[in-house]
Amino acid sequence: MTQIMEKAYQDIIKAIGEDLNRPGLADTPKRAAKAMEFLMRGYSQNIDEVINNALFPSSSEEMVIVKNIELYSMCEHHMLPFIGKCHVAYIPQGKVIGLSKIARIVDIFARRMQIQENLTKEIAETIVNKTGATGAAVIIEAQHMCMMMRGVEKQNSIMTTSCMLGAFRNSQSTRNEFLSLISK
Repeated sequence: MTQIMEKAYQDIIKAIGEDLNRPGLADTPKRAAKAMEFLMRGYSQNIDEVINNALFPSSSEEMVIVKNIELYSMCEHHMLPFIGKCHVAYIPQGKVIGLSKIARIVDIFARRMQIQENLTKEIAETIVNKTGATGAAVIIEAQHMCMMMRGVEKQNSIMTTSCMLGAFRNSQSTRNEFLSLISK
């Protein structure tokens, strides 16, 4: 896989008019291919292996929130990064998930070519499916390089997406509690 990407980067560098023999570019295709493998590692990760049975019995039925999980993803339309933060909440029903696993779930889906709308939904659905929670809520706020570096070139735009499932969708008070707590 790395060799295929390395060759592709060589072709791109040549196509933009650069000289691959220039000292600064000599190893760039190899480094770029390794970077892309790292940035797209979500494709090679398995949710169940990452969770690694870190689901623990609990009588808690109160909202659990993890705020400000940084995320880095790639826009599937332009292959440019979008960078932001993710807020995840769920209401446990008989079990809780290990805290770090929530951030790892965010990373698995973020480290793929994505659109933010789908990323938000994938995280929420996975939390519900893997924990059996009565609901999950995910909000992502991100800046998209495809809007900042090209096209309309708007430097201060932030895209916000949300997905509310179960109790967060069905109960205005649950949704309001979540929104209030993440704004603190």
